[in-house]
Amino acid sequence: MSHRSIPGPATACLAAALLAALPLAASAQRPLALPPAGGEQIAAASLTHFGDYVCERGERLRVTLNREHDGFVDVAFQGRVHTMRPVLSHTGAVRLEDVRGRMLVVQIPTKSMLFDTRLGRRVVDDCLHEAQRQAAAAPPAAESGIGIARPATATAAAR
Repeated sequence: MSHRSIPGPATACLAAALLAALPLAASAQRPLALPPAGGEQIAAASLTHFGDYVCERGERLRVTLNREHDGFVDVAFQGRVHTMRPVLSHTGAVRLEDVRGRMLVVQIPTKSMLFDTRLGRRVVDDCLHEAQRQAAAAPPAAESGIGIARPATATAAAR
């Protein structure tokens, strides 16, 4: 008589979790094939705040230049690194768009926010880089709005 063990619920759950993690591990190891950054992307990257951010609930973000792809940035959050394409929005905000289509960082003068675009929700808010902390502490400008100035080219084109 053969003694074969029948997997219990805990074993089945562990196996399912391991199988579910395989695509994530494989995608994390696959090298990225990214197109060269254009002039607008390079310009948006130059406006990005690089370094550490302190967010709500003690969370932290770190934004660094991507070492392999000019004009791209890496955003580290909760042990994961997301390669992102900087985009300057028509409002003047800097958007860091995940090249894998999952995460999004929006930088405005007084804070940054991290979104999970697949789940359609904000992951963390009130992230402050030192430059944003200084901007938030400065007296308000005479202009109204949220403190985002349109890019010079958009302003000139609107006239």
